[in-house]
Amino acid sequence: MSISETPVRLPIPPLPKGYRVAGLHAGLKRNPTREDISLVVSDIPATAAGVYTTNLVFAAPVAFDRARTPGSGFRAIAVNSGNANACTGTRGLDDAAAMAAAAAGVLDVPADSVLVLSTGIIGEFLPLEKIRAGLTLVAGRLAADADTVVTAARGMMTTDTRPKLAGSSFRSAAGECTLFGMAKGAAMVGPRMATMLGVILTDAALIPADAQRLLGEATEKTFNCVSVDGHTSTNDTVLLLANGAAGGQALRGADLDAFAQALNHACEALAREIADDGEGATHVLRVEVTGAAGRDQARQIARAVADSPLVKTAIHGADPNWGRIVSAAGYAGVPFDPDRLVLRLNGTLLFEHGQPVAFDADAVSASIKAARETLIELSVGAGAGEIRFYSSDLTAEYVHLNADYHT
Repeated sequence: MSISETPVRLPIPPLPKGYRVAGLHAGLKRNPTREDISLVVSDIPATAAGVYTTNLVFAAPVAFDRARTPGSGFRAIAVNSGNANACTGTRGLDDAAAMAAAAAGVLDVPADSVLVLSTGIIGEFLPLEKIRAGLTLVAGRLAADADTVVTAARGMMTTDTRPKLAGSSFRSAAGECTLFGMAKGAAMVGPRMATMLGVILTDAALIPADAQRLLGEATEKTFNCVSVDGHTSTNDTVLLLANGAAGGQALRGADLDAFAQALNHACEALAREIADDGEGATHVLRVEVTGAAGRDQARQIARAVADSPLVKTAIHGADPNWGRIVSAAGYAGVPFDPDRLVLRLNGTLLFEHGQPVAFDADAVSASIKAARETLIELSVGAGAGEIRFYSSDLTAEYVHLNADYHT
């Protein structure tokens, strides 16, 4: 399998206070230029929270982290790519624990203060000797500079063409607080959750209950609103560490609200990056549904449109095929009056009152070709339910990458 990489998008956001990261190639991937081991370390104990795949077939690292979060006293996250440690039975669980213990050993931190993330091929056992050797080496490279941040983010990647990075800041009673996020995800993406790994770091202080609640709320609004191919993976995980290095007490009131806003901003940026880097993608689809009875109904309609192979291929071909979009909304399983359905594509009205309207197809096609993002707006009634949902087009390159993924 050949993956054409693109440069990381600049600028690279800074790490919050009290964190160091690193990544390197340890031999899990065949390509020696692609990092496959990363470490994320908090110099002081941190609160941790996690959200995980809803797939009933879930990987050993998911089981391992789910049992430990939310909580406090965490010092590190050990990450490997190239091997998912999924569908590996009791040995997989033992290997996840061994990976955490190896990281704890090289960092000289408590064994129960480490979380683990894995991504890659399903059904193969972790090469623990390579992982142990890689963790020893990567621990010696821990730093907080931009170049090291990129290597750590690359160590999470599989078929991604670039690292996904996001950052934001906010003011609290303690002063300026920073939030940093990195993620991987390019295919097998279909909430809930979007197939991905994500790490969110902040130097704000949070109690575990608040960290878990706010991460769950942010995920619902962002990572659960991304789909590349509708396939929910075995390894989806987003972890949040909050070490309080910015000073002050655990956030409350308006300060907690400010953190929630910064968290949502970073998570949405990462979610859009995942859709933008969908395997073989040439377009991002932004599907906005309004007027539904509730948010869940709006999501169901948006996902039906976003996951439709016919809609995806139409956008890839710059074809303003309103019939594919309208019919996908109609089979979503959400009741609405077709006569109240309104469809706009890149701002141009295509359909209302149960029938198409006259529009300049060439102009709409040109608007699709001219921009990376295509906006599909659907109004289905007068309800309060609305959502923004990201996806990507479907190309021959997607088929090529997934046909050759294992072989």
